[in-house]
Amino acid sequence: MRKYLLILLAAATALCAVSCGKDDSSSDGAAQSGKEQTSQSENGGEESPYTLEADFSKGASDKFSCSDGWSNGNMFNCTWTKDSCTFEDGLLNLTINKNILDQYTAGEYRSNDFYHYGLYEVSMKPIKNNGVVSSMFTYTGPSDSNPWDEIDIEFLGKDTTKVQFNYYTDGQGGHEYLCDLGFDAAEDFHTYGFRWEKDKITWYVDGKEVYSATENLPSTPGKLMMNAWNGLGVDAWLLPYDGTVPLTAQYQWVRFTAEE
Repeated sequence: MRKYLLILLAAATALCAVSCGKDDSSSDGAAQSGKEQTSQSENGGEESPYTLEADFSKGASDKFSCSDGWSNGNMFNCTWTKDSCTFEDGLLNLTINKNILDQYTAGEYRSNDFYHYGLYEVSMKPIKNNGVVSSMFTYTGPSDSNPWDEIDIEFLGKDTTKVQFNYYTDGQGGHEYLCDLGFDAAEDFHTYGFRWEKDKITWYVDGKEVYSATENLPSTPGKLMMNAWNGLGVDAWLLPYDGTVPLTAQYQWVRFTAEE
């Protein structure tokens, strides 16, 4: 998701018009983590087809936690707080707000366990405002005693008619791809997702394949995460943040289906 260059000592966080092109280069990947993938149905009961499901119409999930009381430092111009994650009207709300002066709080919601290959999906409505990011992604790194591996779905608030896909493998990024959606994601809920396989990552919008990558892929199980944050010193990427608060990204549900 993002330029996590200065978060090695912090707790882990993370950052086409439905016919975008595909990248067909190739590479192989082997799991590098000793943590076991969760394979049982966790939130939906024995009848659920999902390995992990958080349906926010039912409120908070005991399989997830709100990040609280710490910051990633630059380039994240915020501190994660528990009260920035709220559940109201059947939605998870991740809110950027002002604390004092130019100090901001923001929301991040993360799974308690680690997950590996399979299909990751979210129904969300991102923030539309310069200087901010709304996201869903997988992440692990040195704070988990792992390589930095990450797969991203990121909305840059400066233009929510596009979505950015990216991934990191052992700290190596530079795989950003900007997908033209053909609609404004901030106006309504849509489903976004990616299927993570050993030799391919495929991204989807409303169930349709829009992009894929096969080169130097991540292989370490990570946490499923969502966050909303305002950037500092990344104006060329996000445009300057104007201090508008509160700003809220909304989520209807998030789920993971393990690869069989």
